[in-house]
Amino acid sequence: MTLKEECVFCDLIRLDDPKLTKESASVYSFEPLNPVTEGHRLFVSDQHFLFPHQYPSMTGLLFHFASKHAGKEKWSYNLIVNAGTPASQTVNHVHVHYVPRRENDGLKLPWTDQEK
Repeated sequence: MTLKEECVFCDLIRLDDPKLTKESASVYSFEPLNPVTEGHRLFVSDQHFLFPHQYPSMTGLLFHFASKHAGKEKWSYNLIVNAGTPASQTVNHVHVHYVPRRENDGLKLPWTDQEK
C-alpha cells in the first residue's frame, strides 16, 4: 500500500474511515462530499497516483469495481475519470466516478446536447 501524506483520499484509507466500502484488498468506494446525483460513488485505490496512465492495471481495477457496482443498479450511469486540474480533477489521487443517471435528473454534461 502506497499512501501519501496530505491526500484526503489516502487519509480516508489510512484512518479506515467508516464511510469507506472495501471492494477488494486495494479498492474502496464511498459517496463524495458533493454527490451530483443520488447514488454517486467514487472508487479509489490504496495506491496513490495522479494520472491513470501511471498505473493502468490499477486504473482498470477501479473501472472493474465501478462497473460491477453499476451492474447491480437499475438505472443508466456514467463512469468518469478526470486526469489533471484542467480536466476537472479536484483531488490528486486517481478515482473513478460512478454517476447514476435518471430522466430529468438535472445533470447536464458539457459534451452532450441534452436540455436537462
